[in-house]
Amino acid sequence: MNDGNILSLVTFLPVVGALLILLFRGDEATVARNARYAALWTTLATFVLSLYIWWNFDASTASFQFVQKVDWLGGAISYHMGVDGISVLFVILTTFLMPACILASWNSITTRVREYMIAFLILETLMIGVFCALDLVLFYLFFEGGLIPMFLIIGVWGGKRRIYASFKFFLYTLLGSVLMLLAIMAMYWDAGTTDIPALLAHDFSSSMQTWLWLAFFASFAVKMPMWPVHTWLPDAHVEAPTAGSVILAGIMLKMGGYGFLRFSLPMFPVASADFAPLIFALSVIAVVYTSLVALVQEDIKKLIAYSSIAHMGFVTMGIFAATQQGVQGGIFQMLSHGWVSGALFLCVGVIYDRLHTREIAAYGGLVNRMPLYAVAFMIFTMANVGLPGTSGFVGEFLTLVGTFKVNTWVAFIASTGVILSAAYALFLYRRVIFGALEKDTLKNILDLNMREVVTLAPLIAATIFFGVYPSPVFNVTSVSVEHLIANYTAAVEAHRVAEAGRTALDALHLIATR
Repeated sequence: MNDGNILSLVTFLPVVGALLILLFRGDEATVARNARYAALWTTLATFVLSLYIWWNFDASTASFQFVQKVDWLGGAISYHMGVDGISVLFVILTTFLMPACILASWNSITTRVREYMIAFLILETLMIGVFCALDLVLFYLFFEGGLIPMFLIIGVWGGKRRIYASFKFFLYTLLGSVLMLLAIMAMYWDAGTTDIPALLAHDFSSSMQTWLWLAFFASFAVKMPMWPVHTWLPDAHVEAPTAGSVILAGIMLKMGGYGFLRFSLPMFPVASADFAPLIFALSVIAVVYTSLVALVQEDIKKLIAYSSIAHMGFVTMGIFAATQQGVQGGIFQMLSHGWVSGALFLCVGVIYDRLHTREIAAYGGLVNRMPLYAVAFMIFTMANVGLPGTSGFVGEFLTLVGTFKVNTWVAFIASTGVILSAAYALFLYRRVIFGALEKDTLKNILDLNMREVVTLAPLIAATIFFGVYPSPVFNVTSVSVEHLIANYTAAVEAHRVAEAGRTALDALHLIATR
């Protein structure tokens, strides 16, 4: 098996599992049980295979690795797959979270189980494909294709307002991506190719960069989501089943940040530099405003959803600071937030499965009946706050350091978000976990069972391990980030020199004409 085949195998193995589940026959209970086990083993096998990619990844080069390319339509479009130091860990994050999603759905999903597992497996393939695609058209197909299974997961297995939430999610993200499709067409007409490595080396004019940047920004800003196009996310989270919320927060939000790193900064560097103040402003508003909104929430999932928007504000701020620390911090923050926010939604799912309510007021004193749950929830809450020693601290600290080198006021205002996050997270934890166990509905509530312990344990391990020892992440990303920043800086400086030269020539011409 060559390197290119292993990447395609990791990408499409979940589809093979989905086809296998489709062939199952028997009564409904038998099919449901077999579908659960088939989905679990498929996602575990995919995760193990993805570790092969991480283990054999050469971190000393910024080049794409595990490359496979097959030309379509006479070479105009190609099946071109590969990963670099920026994208490879997002593949690992995707495959890491999927078994937890299947385990979290084991007992909570009781209707149309076969279809539910098929939707999740197809969604896994499409999400992995986003991070591996090296052709713009292929990237767009994966990027947009993921909307369909998530639309079904929210719309079929969601809460009471699931239809409203699923259509809002679908229309918001689709509308933004229509502009990206137009930009892809314009890039093809200008460069004559949709091959991403070739486009990274192509020099788009500064005026064209502006329009292309705005078109891609429309799609990625909705996906993250950035303020003020964030309103679809709380509704989607509240109505989605637990595993759907895990994937939304853990993976799908990261596609926007990954898009900025893969396209906006390297392909449109001049426009990225010009629009950096806008990104800083939107990021600061997101960090402060959504943290304040989170403080007044009475629904646990909605509070965590707003906290996700705030944390993504740190990511965009760090990325567009375009410093080594800022970009490294943005990548690490996305990875850490992936498993921390996913774990928080899993923790909400644990108590929701027992009481079928997400209202904060319905709980209190759970530490008296659920000590294991209280410990797990505390670890993820501390990581969400950014406590040193947890993975949440590393990313936030680096994004603030990287931004401080560029704009001290932006970093200062954004740092208030750390204080606000402590306020809403500790407020939530105190009301749910501490206090007297007074409510009759809680007096017989059970602590974590073995399935839930197995689901949360790897996420706890990742939170603590990478908080204490983040080097395995930085060892993979550092060379690719250095390459990205060097090319970005060179392109921006070259443009400024050219603009200064043109200004000088115009001044000389004006003097000569007088």
